[in-house]
Amino acid sequence: MNVYILRVLSERSFLYLWIGEIFTQVSTHLFNFFLILIVFQLTESNTAVSLAVLSFTIPAILFGTLAGAYVDRWDKKKVLIITTVLRAFLLILLAFFLDNLIMVYLISFVFNVLVQFFIPAESPMIPLLVRPKYLIGANALFGLAIFGSMLVAYVLSGPLLIFLEPFYMAILLGIMLLFVSLFIGFIKPTYHKPNPLKKENEDLNIFRDIRRTVTLMSKTSEVFRSLFLLALSQILVLTLATVAPGYASQVLKVSVEEFPLVFIAPAALGMVTGALIIASFLRKRNKEKLILTGVFLSGLSMLLLPFGERVVARDFVQMLNDYIPDITTFHITFFLAFVLGLANSLVFVPANTILQEKTSEEFRGKIYGFLSTLIGLLSLLPIILVGGLADIIGVGSVIIGIGISLIVLGFVLLFVT
Repeated sequence: MNVYILRVLSERSFLYLWIGEIFTQVSTHLFNFFLILIVFQLTESNTAVSLAVLSFTIPAILFGTLAGAYVDRWDKKKVLIITTVLRAFLLILLAFFLDNLIMVYLISFVFNVLVQFFIPAESPMIPLLVRPKYLIGANALFGLAIFGSMLVAYVLSGPLLIFLEPFYMAILLGIMLLFVSLFIGFIKPTYHKPNPLKKENEDLNIFRDIRRTVTLMSKTSEVFRSLFLLALSQILVLTLATVAPGYASQVLKVSVEEFPLVFIAPAALGMVTGALIIASFLRKRNKEKLILTGVFLSGLSMLLLPFGERVVARDFVQMLNDYIPDITTFHITFFLAFVLGLANSLVFVPANTILQEKTSEEFRGKIYGFLSTLIGLLSLLPIILVGGLADIIGVGSVIIGIGISLIVLGFVLLFVT
């Protein structure tokens, strides 16, 4: 393993946070799969499943910014422990209400409200646990944990959902989060505990502080761009998830069940690879240029996705097929999904690092809380509109439009920076 990465992991408190993040992400992804399955089994209704998805996003819109403002006043380690333990008990409670749709929705909603307090306490802690020269490596490792957990959860979800009864699945997920709280308990942040009197006075000015944060974002172009691009990268994932069934059947001509293997797995692998490349070889490169490269690669990959069959039919590909195993649409899609994942990491890792470098501790929680709200608000658009638009003009046309938009955005960013 790269020596630089080992040095980042030698920061003991960061290592504990990182291990906790891995188990948090795996349990969260498994919970999302599990919840959607339970809701569908109870109702056999796509509308009911959509409501379950909204239970993930609505809390971010309602509470993201406010939660971030409060977290900046509280001991972040305590916030992480309390929200993790409460989520664990919610999952254990869920085990006893799996046949009650209202309780399933309610538990999911409260679970995701707690997530809104967890997020602005977690990422802002990274600069408090590692030295500045290790910051981009720490964010790359965090990206590795987030993206790698998608692969792990995807691999585990099938066997777990097949071999475990829903009751025991919910209990297992709760135990995983209790395990996370133990690792968080070992963390020793380097910041000083806030003065209780100061905290009490500041609580009276919570909305003023939110306005100050918005002012900071509007006046600091690097912070604003990083926030916007982090939100965009998440919305891109949600958009692809929305059109995935149509893309699988209409463009790839494969079953919806095969789509994760053809697209999601290579995209997650690309994200993991990109995070490792940044930590190992690109950590000293200009972060804005890395982000710009990621935006252009994302746009190009999206633009080419619907043309897999045409690429395979080209003469040079047919000539290659005479000497190597046949290149099919499956291979083209697998490759483009991998590149799309790698491009996503080129945006995620540097943008997170910029947010942490360019903001002080007193603003970081509010910044990440605002990011959650932004993602929640903007994600409503693909959830509500993209599916219908794909029905009208076709999935391929929607994906091409997204690709062109990303390339245009890349040129705008090139001009701005």
